[in-house]
Amino acid sequence: MDKLTVRDVDLCGKRVLVRVDFNVPLDGDTITDTTRIRASLPTLRHILSCKPQALILLSHLGRPKGEHVPAMSLAPVAPVLAQLLGDNVAFSPDCIGTESESAINALPTGGVILLENTRFHRGETSNNPTFAAKLAQHGDIFINDAFGTAHRAHASNVGVAAHLLAVAGLLLENEINYLATALEDPKRPFVAILGGAKVSGKIDVIDALLGKVDRLLVGGGMANTFFAAQGREMADSLVETEALDIARRILNTAGAKLVLPLDQRIADSFSNDAAQQLAPATSDVPARWQSLDIGPRTIDRFAQEIASAKTVVWNGPMGVFEMPNFALGTVGVARALAEATAQGATTIIGGGDSAAAVEQAGLAPQMSHISTGGGASLELLEGKALPGIEAIAEH
Repeated sequence: MDKLTVRDVDLCGKRVLVRVDFNVPLDGDTITDTTRIRASLPTLRHILSCKPQALILLSHLGRPKGEHVPAMSLAPVAPVLAQLLGDNVAFSPDCIGTESESAINALPTGGVILLENTRFHRGETSNNPTFAAKLAQHGDIFINDAFGTAHRAHASNVGVAAHLLAVAGLLLENEINYLATALEDPKRPFVAILGGAKVSGKIDVIDALLGKVDRLLVGGGMANTFFAAQGREMADSLVETEALDIARRILNTAGAKLVLPLDQRIADSFSNDAAQQLAPATSDVPARWQSLDIGPRTIDRFAQEIASAKTVVWNGPMGVFEMPNFALGTVGVARALAEATAQGATTIIGGGDSAAAVEQAGLAPQMSHISTGGGASLELLEGKALPGIEAIAEH
């Protein structure tokens, strides 16, 4: 990585402005998953060890669209961060203006403060230069550690970098190193696994990966569209009819690299308690039934491909993993990845639902790397330049 990182700069006595990703799930004021907060701790602890004047944190939460939405306040995050960090964390009810300035000035030397949701201001998502300048006034140096928003050109990750020296945090550095290395110089065989609902959102990823991988395994709702493109009747299964031509093109050009399910678990309704049966990939889905997971033959086939791999990238579940009766495929793939990691393979989970599924299966510690950004990791897999990374200074 040729970008400057937090280890390359002197932070002593500086007001250090950090863009973190605290876009956490909330149930009222309760954070239901602290993964993203915990992921920021190595960077925050490193900064504090350098004895800064102050540590000032920026983040968004949800999509308030420029309005002050109390349900999307970052206020509940501050006490949780304080507990995890083992340090006091102040909170400012705004991210710019006199109130935030006063709160920052009131900090003791080495104090930590979390500023309110940057997306409460319209200037955040439009990367408004005036708003970005106001954010930048809080710091002497800027550290971007929010990979989850690296694919967005917003004020708090790109605009601020026009005013302050911008370097990467440890989390962002780790994301770049794992994902970039996987794409640029993977140990082979290199296997990619794609799932989730739609083909259309991953066309560019499929095209990019087919030129790089040894095998591309496809499951989840995506597989239904490929089966429909082959002429199979999919009944009530999720199928993107507008993507059928794209699926046919991919089928015609991918050759043996593309591996589709051998069987599927179908159900008579979209419910965990639905009647279910296994259907081979060569047969039609009965009327009013739908495919909700990959079947055991497919799990075995995918596990064989994963076992032979030296590098594996996974993005998207194999079925409706939120329902226990249709999570078998996703959990099976997760277990195969854990076993591959134990055998020395590099296993990379591309954020989003895949990361949630691995956490849910209790297998997260057994993966080489779990990305904190689903959308950002997808765009990196496509080979796109990410604005948040581009804005970081180079050596």
